[in-house]
Amino acid sequence: MMIKRAITTILMMCLYANIVLAKKSRPNVVLILIDDLGWSDLGCYNSRLYETPAIDKLSSQGVRFTDSYAAHPMCIGSRFSLQTGKFSAGNRRTKEYGTMHVNELTIGEAMKQEGYTTFFAGKWHLGTDLSTPELQGYDVTAGLNHEGYPGGYFFPYKNPEKPKADVQPFGNDKDGDYLTDRLTDKTVEFITSHKDQPFFVLLSHYAVHAPLQSKKVLEEKYKKKIQKQGLEVGKTTKLFDADQKMNQDNASFAGMLESVDQSVERIEKVLKDLHLDENTIVIFTSDNGGDGCKLNNRAKSTSNLPLKAGKCWLYEGGVRIPLIVKWPKVIKPNTTDRVVCNVDLYPTILDMVKGKEHKEQYVDGESFFATLRGKNTKRKKPIFWHFSKEKRLKTIVGMPKATAIRDGKYKLIDWYAIGDYELYNLEDDISESHDLKHKEPEVAERLLKETRAWRKRVKAVE
Repeated sequence: MMIKRAITTILMMCLYANIVLAKKSRPNVVLILIDDLGWSDLGCYNSRLYETPAIDKLSSQGVRFTDSYAAHPMCIGSRFSLQTGKFSAGNRRTKEYGTMHVNELTIGEAMKQEGYTTFFAGKWHLGTDLSTPELQGYDVTAGLNHEGYPGGYFFPYKNPEKPKADVQPFGNDKDGDYLTDRLTDKTVEFITSHKDQPFFVLLSHYAVHAPLQSKKVLEEKYKKKIQKQGLEVGKTTKLFDADQKMNQDNASFAGMLESVDQSVERIEKVLKDLHLDENTIVIFTSDNGGDGCKLNNRAKSTSNLPLKAGKCWLYEGGVRIPLIVKWPKVIKPNTTDRVVCNVDLYPTILDMVKGKEHKEQYVDGESFFATLRGKNTKRKKPIFWHFSKEKRLKTIVGMPKATAIRDGKYKLIDWYAIGDYELYNLEDDISESHDLKHKEPEVAERLLKETRAWRKRVKAVE
């Protein structure tokens, strides 16, 4: 009897040990989300002005995507899609929940169900009542506010004229503290204190969104570099009623981006110092295109060339974004033109950690883990975009209301508000300079019908 009990005890101890070991061996996930970072804004995406050595190094160690997209050309819709795995066109705001209903099973909640400790720092912008990160799957949070941008980047991170933009202090702030640095501080603290258990981190920087406030030393550095390059500062060209920025020539924006790069360097360093780097998936991306195409009296941060337009537009400059994924010993460094969208991050992350599928939730997302492992895969379903915030379009952006589709190499934009549409072959024409609707009418008609059927099916707000 004693022997039987001893054997049972040993077996139970082995089982428990295996469970603990399996839990610890699951990869950590660090998702770094930058606000308003354009596809052309990084050294590894061919920027000539901005210096991003840490992000470039991350790119050289992981998979860099050339054809990665945000699901919406503005932050709210894009962040909704990242959290839910759904396109945002059918999402209705409510007074009680804000921009995301509490019934959505977020990526944070899904990871928490998998046994991960979850962390969210920075910009949320999906609700301030019931749809907060604390109530939608995130165990620990830091640096939140009730707006889509910070009151300021220097302590106390406030704007007296816009109190909703005030960022919650971190508890031990001091004069001169910089918001990007402080969000990184809290992320490093979280990783350090949770190093012995699997964690999911979403570091959602407010940078490089306006207000454009850089550390002075970095701003002065880029003023000199801009002068040395002989750039024509402020040069624009017309696009509908808007003015498209032609040069990356804003020293404050450049300095803010270098601070973001320093943040990535620090995250990478703490993972290496804690010997977590080989078992941590690091994902770096943006929420929409760079802010570079608005009406003339509106500030413009960057140029997205060779892409057309910028944030709030359905041209490539508004929706094509950087995406880098690193996971040592599992995925080999590479560059891929596989078309992906940020609705795909939800199923891909769960696929990578061998988590439970939630196909009823991420209805528009598709895992691209096979692509990361080197297989030649393609997105099965088209990507759709819809933008109809009429007030913003008329008073800030200068773009007509529209719906768009990318299916394979083709992209069609349906300017339904003005009764026109455009067709492009993005493999040959990344700048969307040659409208093919008259040269390839059958393709245009097929995609136009598909776009309008989708808009009707999801009951998109027009």
